[in-house]
Amino acid sequence: MNSQDQKETKPTKQATRRGFLKGAASTVAATAGMVALPPLLGEKSRAFGQITGSTSTTSSGNNNVSNTPTAFGQQSAQQRAQTAFEIRSNAAQAEFNLPQPQQLNNQDEVRFPNFIGNFTKALPHDQFGVVNQTAYQSLLTALKSGSPADFENIILGGTMKIGDPQAGLAFDMEGVDSHKVTMPPGPPIDSALRAGEMVELYWAALARDVPFSMYGKEPITQATINDLNRLSNFQGPKVNGLVTPQTLFRGGLAGESIGPAVSQFFLMPAQFGALAVNDSTGNPAQMYNVQVPGVDYMKDVQSFLNVQSGINAIPGPFNLAYGPTQILGPRFLKDGRGLASFVHVDELYQAYFMATLNILDRLNTPFNPGNPYLNSKTQFPFGTFGNPHAITLVAEVSTRALHAQWYQKWFVHRALRPESFGGLVEFKIHKNQPFPVHNDVLNSGALQAILKNNNGTALLPTAFPEGCPPFPALGSGHSTVAGACATFIKAFFDENFVIPNPVACSTDGTQLVPYTGADAGQITILTEAHKIASNVGMGRVHAGVHWRSDHTEALLLGEAIAISILRDQRATYNENFQGFTFTKFDGTKITV
Repeated sequence: MNSQDQKETKPTKQATRRGFLKGAASTVAATAGMVALPPLLGEKSRAFGQITGSTSTTSSGNNNVSNTPTAFGQQSAQQRAQTAFEIRSNAAQAEFNLPQPQQLNNQDEVRFPNFIGNFTKALPHDQFGVVNQTAYQSLLTALKSGSPADFENIILGGTMKIGDPQAGLAFDMEGVDSHKVTMPPGPPIDSALRAGEMVELYWAALARDVPFSMYGKEPITQATINDLNRLSNFQGPKVNGLVTPQTLFRGGLAGESIGPAVSQFFLMPAQFGALAVNDSTGNPAQMYNVQVPGVDYMKDVQSFLNVQSGINAIPGPFNLAYGPTQILGPRFLKDGRGLASFVHVDELYQAYFMATLNILDRLNTPFNPGNPYLNSKTQFPFGTFGNPHAITLVAEVSTRALHAQWYQKWFVHRALRPESFGGLVEFKIHKNQPFPVHNDVLNSGALQAILKNNNGTALLPTAFPEGCPPFPALGSGHSTVAGACATFIKAFFDENFVIPNPVACSTDGTQLVPYTGADAGQITILTEAHKIASNVGMGRVHAGVHWRSDHTEALLLGEAIAISILRDQRATYNENFQGFTFTKFDGTKITV
């Protein structure tokens, strides 16, 4: 190292050699429902180790001329430090230049001053499930001030704690800031749209134990389809304007209806390097402990009220030790209860970590055609664009996605959970409380079926004894991570690769059988990435803890976060990388 390298010098804010900013037109979509992230960082114009000899004017008005272009491996320590500074400062400037989206909620908090339209779990409630006003104001005080001390002063109703609202205030060093993306407001509690979602949830609870392969072939799902088709405003996927067995409880993403209802990524063997997870015959298999059929929770008023106020609450974080004691397993995931069992105790990126392992090790899936090593004569990808990079990204995008979603949950929407809406229905029809429940719920076949199932109550039967987790509904954390991870899978691998030898699970979930449907040759990385995202997100609907719109909007938020991270990372590579091209959830192509 020469003496010049050892001098402590201040980085100069000079013109980027890579054209990071691509004009003031760079924007983040105003809503997650219309996610569009134009380029934040420009195209790479020369080798990463070179610094352009251009001139720029700093904020102080001084002209600075960069060094002569230098090969990356020949950069001095100070040149490397200057390059690193440019990358970070220009990425920060691009982020700073993004417009601040307007954050809007559905105004239920204003329209209903007793806060019956908002998330209030773990706070004290009265005999009709209405939150204590002082307690809710203590929550609002903390959210408004952001003071850690104020969060410690939130008034709780029992032993249950609320779930980490301060995560919504965290910053990240890559990707779009959590406050620079948004989601559209959820349906108001008195709307036909919210009523349609509640009718779907009632039926999903009743159909938890119906195998997906039996949809439309037995009385429960036949009644479900008929009832959903009578609603004035149901936004689930349809064929020619009608809910069908093929669209029932599906997410509605492109290609999702191809093949079996459960993603191939959930049916492939589970194998972690030399560690194999085997079935009873000794063969590698991805099987799960699932809850026994017919065991649901919070069907009586007292248990519902206790759970809402956090009294005698099950502590979190939740795992199998806190879950239902009646476990059936191992099984393949073949019905709503199976998916609910999975999403009760999974790590949020677990499904996509498993999928990526199988994509890499079992399927030998080609990388995305944009991978710069595909045509290399001398190198293979590893730390960049290779297997370790791929495995790491599913976790990396997840944490950033959760920060963005926790801001939406706590600081924007504070939307009530489905179980609380079930309380509104119960106390309206049995205690004459003036709660604004739409007639589409009150006149539905679902309500009559629930009353019979619950021995007279209108409460929503949940798959979990603790009900929903102690944080607001909109949007789903599982679905946000699903959106981010599925986006990464499509970006990193060839999304058009056809998965060979697809399988389906038997109606009892104990074995796999070949899938021989006419569309077997259309099952691809894209269809199964979309499907596993919906399996996980809609698994929370099957459990009774999320609304459909929590899932669909959160997918798009996760997608936006993943795209922004991939774009930030693109600026850091030395390889001659022209970007990943893949299909977004809305069917459009994008190059990142």
